[in-house]
Amino acid sequence: MDVKHTCITGSSVECKRARLSIQDTLDVVGGKWKLVLISLLRDGKLRFRELAREANISTRILSKELQELEMNGLVKRTVCNTKPVTVEYSLTPYSETLSEVILAMHKWGLQHRNRQIHSVSND
Repeated sequence: MDVKHTCITGSSVECKRARLSIQDTLDVVGGKWKLVLISLLRDGKLRFRELAREANISTRILSKELQELEMNGLVKRTVCNTKPVTVEYSLTPYSETLSEVILAMHKWGLQHRNRQIHSVSND
């Protein structure tokens, strides 16, 4: 028996808007690294090399991801007056608007992992 999935938001016009807003969200935080970087920075500011090490990400990719997060107002870049010059990254207050999204993804990830573990052990 086929299960018919309906749009969460209601009408077809609202569904199109919902798809656009989901795409907008993915454009800002999608990909392999952005939410990982945001979750690391939730514990406080980190220097560029610390972020690279903690995330296990190349400096080239890290630089690109941080630029995009900064451009979207989620991360703040601070050049410190040290010798040698160091750069620290921290979350902006605007990044808190992602808290519900991150929490929902965390809950779903736990549920999915448990499902996968139990389906393998039941085989």
